[in-house]
Amino acid sequence: METPALGTPLDLRTSLEAVVTIRTEIPEDSFTAPLLGTEREGSGVLIRADGLILTIGYLILEAESVWIITSNGSATPGHIVGYDHDSGFGLIQALGKLHCAPAPLGDSDACKIGDDVIVSGREGLVNATEARILTKREFAGAWEYVLDEAIITAPAHSDWSGSALFDRAGRLLGIASLFLQQVEDDPNAIDGNLSVPINLLKPIIDDIQGYGRISKPPRPWLGIYLSEVGDQIVVAGLADQGPAAESGIRVGDILVEVGPVRAKSVAHAFRTLWSLGPSGTIVPLTLERGRQQLDMSIKSASRADFLRQPQLH
Repeated sequence: METPALGTPLDLRTSLEAVVTIRTEIPEDSFTAPLLGTEREGSGVLIRADGLILTIGYLILEAESVWIITSNGSATPGHIVGYDHDSGFGLIQALGKLHCAPAPLGDSDACKIGDDVIVSGREGLVNATEARILTKREFAGAWEYVLDEAIITAPAHSDWSGSALFDRAGRLLGIASLFLQQVEDDPNAIDGNLSVPINLLKPIIDDIQGYGRISKPPRPWLGIYLSEVGDQIVVAGLADQGPAAESGIRVGDILVEVGPVRAKSVAHAFRTLWSLGPSGTIVPLTLERGRQQLDMSIKSASRADFLRQPQLH
């Protein structure tokens, strides 16, 4: 890994200075506190001159305190603008001046496998590393989350939570979300990062700024964590007091069908669930527990109803 230094194009250097540190505090009784903690730290990127910052949403979920620290060490409070469960993006409004220029948004559809990119977290230029795009592919998170085309880069950046993914001209291509092990199918595979493509933000940013979320009805949510084990889809976890847990589903149950459709993969299972209707829809599931087949009808919920909501300003 090579840290960009003297000779870095001016536009890229300016964009790297737009990367900030995000620190949040979350009440202990919050829904996400047991899983994500009560003190979270990661990165964000200034994307508008008025102080609007883009980050990865799990850093700000249910936060009651938000602080923004720039690469020169100055700090200012912020408030949560909103969060999009479908993409995973979160927006913060800085309440003081950041003394840096916003990073321009790029076109994540146009970037290609093999492209050279820069991943930067927290201290901007100091914490920036060169990487390349290994692949662009579907990603299914166990927590009822699917990206049609995530951007996978390597080598891995150590500060991936909310880090910025830039092209060599300093245009923002995505926001890093996860650390991935063995991202290539060979014994010499190296670790990498998953980034949420920036093009997912463009059609929803006005909704999030205006309403704190996207304006369409929320997806049905069961509070179920799924994992692929061989050719089976296994219940790996359950959200406390979520619809799936309250219905009697257990960890270790095997998911066979969602509605009338046989589940082919975790991504397919979640997409089938979302196709049944908005939150509140009754979701028929067929599961196996040992030699027993279980047919259940579960009333779905909105994931947001279980979370502390940001105050609109």
